[in-house]
Amino acid sequence: MQQLSKNMRFRDLVILGLLFIGPAAPIGLFGVLDAISDGAIVLVYIVATLVMAFTALSYARMANALPHAGAVYAYCSIGIHPSAGFLVGWLLLLDYMFIPAVAYLFSGISFNALIPEVPVWLWTCLAVMLTTTLNLVGVRKSTKITLIILIFEIIILLAVLSVGIWIIATNGSNRDWLQPFIGGNLFSWSNLFNAVSIAVLSYLGFDAIATFSEENGGPHNLVSKAIICCLILAGCLFVLQIYVGSLLNPYNPEYLRSHPELQGKVYYHIVNQEINLWLGWALGLMKAIGASFAAMVGQAAASRLLFSMGRDKRLPSFLAKVGKSTGVPTIAVLFAALFNLCLVVIAANNAKGLPTLVSFVDIGALTAFIMLHLSVIGYFKLKKGSKGWLSWILDIVMPIIGIVVLLPVLFHIDNDAKIVGVIWFIVGIIILSLNKGQAQLIWLEKSK
Repeated sequence: MQQLSKNMRFRDLVILGLLFIGPAAPIGLFGVLDAISDGAIVLVYIVATLVMAFTALSYARMANALPHAGAVYAYCSIGIHPSAGFLVGWLLLLDYMFIPAVAYLFSGISFNALIPEVPVWLWTCLAVMLTTTLNLVGVRKSTKITLIILIFEIIILLAVLSVGIWIIATNGSNRDWLQPFIGGNLFSWSNLFNAVSIAVLSYLGFDAIATFSEENGGPHNLVSKAIICCLILAGCLFVLQIYVGSLLNPYNPEYLRSHPELQGKVYYHIVNQEINLWLGWALGLMKAIGASFAAMVGQAAASRLLFSMGRDKRLPSFLAKVGKSTGVPTIAVLFAALFNLCLVVIAANNAKGLPTLVSFVDIGALTAFIMLHLSVIGYFKLKKGSKGWLSWILDIVMPIIGIVVLLPVLFHIDNDAKIVGVIWFIVGIIILSLNKGQAQLIWLEKSK
């Protein structure tokens, strides 16, 4: 059986998780969420962090019990049924295969804004080639580069926040101190959950840490600790930057609702106008570079999922080929890179390319998260037969709460995204029916 190289440490996993998420991930969504929540954007991210905390706990438990590169695909295959596992893995590909394309395209758009002479499609192609090369070398071997990029992102973000806090302390805020927590007169819980359904996009990435479980070079619980740590760090950074941005925001939610063209750029306007123009330029550069490396981690996670499903004969077996010298799923990395490259070149030449790609992502991730919670129940309670009051809390109550808090988020997803999800799901059922026999035997052997 093909095996991945076991050389990942705790620091490597946290770096990859934070790079994929992006320390400043909420910036692009700031104006949209502020308008929807009527100013209660800090509350949006607090709720979103709590929603993701239940999912992080389930990921941590399953990563400890079943260290597998396929992550949710493997958890559901073993905890529920091999067919359910394939369909969840297939839906998760919507997340892992399309998020890098979104990040690459965002990077190309950001670099084009800084240097307009170079077209978006060329920037994206350069980003794909560079990061694919790093993935082929191995994420562990390129850890120094990824650490430098992450430190650069955090330094710029902390510089923006420090100057912003100093301005608030000396000149006062543009909004009431409590408004980011309670919203305005038009605040409603329905709108809050609508905003949360968008805000969870900011967190997509911490779950990718689980796909590196087979490359764990440390203690058994290393991956689970990295998942929890990554979510906590991201949640704290998100809430802090959103709160500072809210207090300095010169635009009220009503103005943002009436000027949708401003919503995606409002945080940059806040930094440029209220904080410092040079810091605004540095923030734009940080987001451009950071998006490329977020795509790199997403591409690596997608390749691990493709590798796992190829190794189990769920997808073509050539995807399971591992480089002898690198221990990297070479063919899967190249396939993911080619897929991303095709998507971003097409989307870069389409006015609605970016929002179209984004609509593909959320449905796959949230469906996989819900199935993750079901796999916890299936594996620990039904198959392992865990007993005692603590097992009832961890194996039944917590996963059910995780499902319950995710369902409103799933229901508030854009209808176009739901249609894409249904079509993708139907294609998965067709593929499942065509190769069900041999793959079923493989999982039956593994489960013995």
